[in-house]
Amino acid sequence: MNRRQWLIIVVISLLALLGGTLTSQWISKTGLASEPSIKAFFANAWQSPDGKPINSVEWQGKVLVVNFWASWCPPCVEEMPTLDLLQQEFLQQNVVFVGIGIDSPSNIREFLKSTPVSYPIVIGGLEGSSLSKQMGNTQGALPYTVIISAKGKAVYTKLGKINEEELRKSIKSAL
Repeated sequence: MNRRQWLIIVVISLLALLGGTLTSQWISKTGLASEPSIKAFFANAWQSPDGKPINSVEWQGKVLVVNFWASWCPPCVEEMPTLDLLQQEFLQQNVVFVGIGIDSPSNIREFLKSTPVSYPIVIGGLEGSSLSKQMGNTQGALPYTVIISAKGKAVYTKLGKINEEELRKSIKSAL
């Protein structure tokens, strides 16, 4: 190859790298949940994996860490022990974690037998996926975490696996 061909290859490679970087930032971009989406979250008729109704009114006035997940999602499963640990850490500080399973009730029940958590898990199904998009998850990917302040305002969102220290800091700032 001559010098000109190498230069063309280098320029194309740099353009591809720049395009990939810009695209990845756009893909992982999320927005804060809007007030209507938070109202829709509280108005939803949530059910536990065993079909019992969950009264989300009990969550109002508390800092909520809402985590959209699925049993078939490796990063979702990996972060659950950390979410459980943080729920225990902040339990006495008016913080409630809620896991919204984007999966069938039977899959969630089976999964929770081997991976129990101390925070409430509710069935999201397809409506849960739609709600996560309304709450700022433009890509519809999992896991997706939203922190809602005690005043009902979204203060944090994270698409992808959470970072324990980052989440802890965001919860503390929401208190």
